[in-house]
Amino acid sequence: MTEYHEADFSRLKTVSITRRTNKVAPTVFAHPPGTDSSFGAFWESLPDVLAAQDLRYLVGQLARAAGRHAVVAMLGGHVIKVGLGPLLIELMRRHVITHVALNGSAAIHDFELAAYGGTSEDVAAGLKDGSFGMAEETGRDMNAGIAEGAHDGRGMGEALAEYLRRRRTLAAPDVSVLVACATLGVPVTVHAAVGADIIHQHPTADGAALGATSHRDFKRLAEALPALEGGGVVLNLGSAVVMPEVFLKALSIARNLHDGKPTGFTACDCDMERHYRPRVNVVERPTQGGGRGIQLTGHHELLIPLLCWAVLEQLDGR
Repeated sequence: MTEYHEADFSRLKTVSITRRTNKVAPTVFAHPPGTDSSFGAFWESLPDVLAAQDLRYLVGQLARAAGRHAVVAMLGGHVIKVGLGPLLIELMRRHVITHVALNGSAAIHDFELAAYGGTSEDVAAGLKDGSFGMAEETGRDMNAGIAEGAHDGRGMGEALAEYLRRRRTLAAPDVSVLVACATLGVPVTVHAAVGADIIHQHPTADGAALGATSHRDFKRLAEALPALEGGGVVLNLGSAVVMPEVFLKALSIARNLHDGKPTGFTACDCDMERHYRPRVNVVERPTQGGGRGIQLTGHHELLIPLLCWAVLEQLDGR
């Protein structure tokens, strides 16, 4: 028969709660709205714990970086198609964001919004008959801009931004990050994975032009990163694979060419769920020698407006 033994709880040593260090006290709690219903009051009402604490730190770093250090915003397509371009454009106008790096999806959604006034097709419906991704105008116009850019020695981001800027009619130029970059003089790069984007399946797609312009943008991103040194911010907004991989290699190039710089910057990943590559390639590895890595998890259409509004609030309060 099995013999069981039990721990003798009567011998346990307890300590007074007055001697214990507590992580939470009422001073860090959230509080309900009072007579002040402004955004600033809402921001101050957030609890000073966990993600809210991280968000406050990030907002402070972004506001302090404005006009002093580089802020590189790396964007996935979902961020553009849920309507966050105008907020990012305002951060560019206020000299917060100094470089925009788009994956191919983000560039396509932004281009379609600017040129035609709509984006984001029904993939499931189009896949049934092979019409998914076959928009004539999108493939024709974007590939024309990229081919022209390759001929003129431009990067893909510059090529698309200039193509839109020179276009006679635009349906919604005010919401376009590409157009804003061209207008405000903010460098924009596009980092394509050949075969991953709908314009690559168009008859006019030119692999040599795609490769030449995207590779030039890789070099341009690498050259932009040293300005992160000692106070800059990298934001990875909604790219789970392409931008974290591109950023890691560009960072290695920058440090190779600039005596180990940049260091001492803040790196943040904002996405709807946590992925391996953004965590390791953006948040953890790049900040091991100094700086801080942050992960903020939530719906883009809620989290990113909160972030942008808070930064603008701090800038206005200076």
